[in-house]
Amino acid sequence: MASDPFNHPNSSSSSSFILVGVPSLEAFPTCLGILFCSGYMIALVGNGVVLLVIGLDNSLRDPIHCFLAMLAVIDVVMVTSIIPKMLSVFWLNSTEIGYMACFVQMFLVHSTTSEESGVLLAMAVDRYVAICHPLRYQAILNRQTIAQIGLAIVVRALLFMVPLTGMVTNLPYCRSHVVPHSYCEHMAVAKLACADPRPSGLYSVAGSSLIVGMDMAFIAVSYGMILKTVLGKKSCWKAFSTCGCHICVMLLYYIPGIVSIYAQQFSSSIPVHAQVLLADLYLTLPTMLNPIVYSMRTKQIRQAVLKMLFSRKVHA
Repeated sequence: MASDPFNHPNSSSSSSFILVGVPSLEAFPTCLGILFCSGYMIALVGNGVVLLVIGLDNSLRDPIHCFLAMLAVIDVVMVTSIIPKMLSVFWLNSTEIGYMACFVQMFLVHSTTSEESGVLLAMAVDRYVAICHPLRYQAILNRQTIAQIGLAIVVRALLFMVPLTGMVTNLPYCRSHVVPHSYCEHMAVAKLACADPRPSGLYSVAGSSLIVGMDMAFIAVSYGMILKTVLGKKSCWKAFSTCGCHICVMLLYYIPGIVSIYAQQFSSSIPVHAQVLLADLYLTLPTMLNPIVYSMRTKQIRQAVLKMLFSRKVHA
């Protein structure tokens, strides 16, 4: 049984951490709070509408709609795990977070980022099968296959995060408990330990690089095959437009995330407040854009939303 990491001769009697928010920008809590609260509300409304429409409309039962629902759930969990606490730090000066709450937040944040990457890959494969093998679409991506894909995405995230969480929770925290971040980011917390945090840091970098690298490679191959298939056809420009929007949102998710991970692990000239803002934005911005780019651009979902709004207006 692991010993209490705060039960150390030189440790503080406190069994909690203190979140700074955004270092060097503590003088602007109201502005930061408004910024992230607005993003949170947009993410909740957007993803909530997607889940509501898919749940109520029985015609939205294709594989892509299942993946869009998975993405919406992951996005809601991701932003809800960090934004409410961030707002309490910015607006209420409630900077303390309990030991267990901190590591639960860390687990949720990093596991949902892995799951989101997996769902983005699944959606790219779905589009590849739908466009390149339309006659076999329902046969290939049947309900059993979708369930297996969803399970594999969750299991992969658990296999990555359970060892990492165990490594971080077993570190002795006998120095400052002040986390220079707006949430319990892995390396920001691990660096507070009085033991060497490098093993967990290297594991995190290696695991993240492997997951992101593999997913991005397969996504690139999928979209490449799609563009090759539609090249020269009437739907070519539509496919370019759709793939272009998807790739832009993916880059907004993957690039800041990778930069943030590497900047935290290795000595970097990037200021700490810039690293924190980058980490915050890569978790919040895609959750705002995903419902628009992936769901509202889908004709069936757009029509279902308009139908729901119109029918309610008629009955009012």
